[in-house]
Amino acid sequence: MNILYIEDDTEIGSWLHKDLSDRGYNVTWLKSGEGAIEQMNEMDLVILDIMLPGLDGFSIGQRLKKEHPTTPILLLSARTSIDDKLQGLHFADDYVTKPFHPDELAARVEVLLRRFEKISAPFIQLSHLRIYIPENRVLDVRTNTEIPLTAKQFFIFKYLLRHPNQILTKEQIYEAIWENPYLDGDKTLMVHIRHLREKIEEDPSNPQIIETIRGIGYRVKQ
Repeated sequence: MNILYIEDDTEIGSWLHKDLSDRGYNVTWLKSGEGAIEQMNEMDLVILDIMLPGLDGFSIGQRLKKEHPTTPILLLSARTSIDDKLQGLHFADDYVTKPFHPDELAARVEVLLRRFEKISAPFIQLSHLRIYIPENRVLDVRTNTEIPLTAKQFFIFKYLLRHPNQILTKEQIYEAIWENPYLDGDKTLMVHIRHLREKIEEDPSNPQIIETIRGIGYRVKQ
């Protein structure tokens, strides 16, 4: 999925660009509305800040929506007044106020992508598992029962699924999930992976879904 992200604040922009990229999106980040319309044919969704140099987000968003009505727009703003929200929702499809948690934003992005049918498959089928990403649910199709995962277990699994067939280091996974620097020798991730395998693998001692790459990290094959 390709996301156009328009934000002039370098600190927020860098942080959100990295977070969305880590979740598997292809993110094009612009610091103003200049050049946005030329990017739109390739985009599945727009994340747009309101306070921008030159034309503000309201003006840019209205133009983008007029020319590309089937591309969802999510507005970001520190403005919390009902008048600003109503003005934004005249053309935008969602409105998120700053500060926000990255998981909330990611969930809203997925909801919009599904609403506008940018994501065709409602779930991921992997071996005996059916994974519903937006709903944070994993189903065992053999028994048609839900597998209860903790929030951290699901976030780890989802992060691996966002990077299919890619070897991810322990550092990458830990820092993406816990948002803290990884300390060499820390067993936290390993313990979570072990408990996750006990729930999703047919034979946890011989895992086929989450593969260990010795000395590096883990990989999910699809």
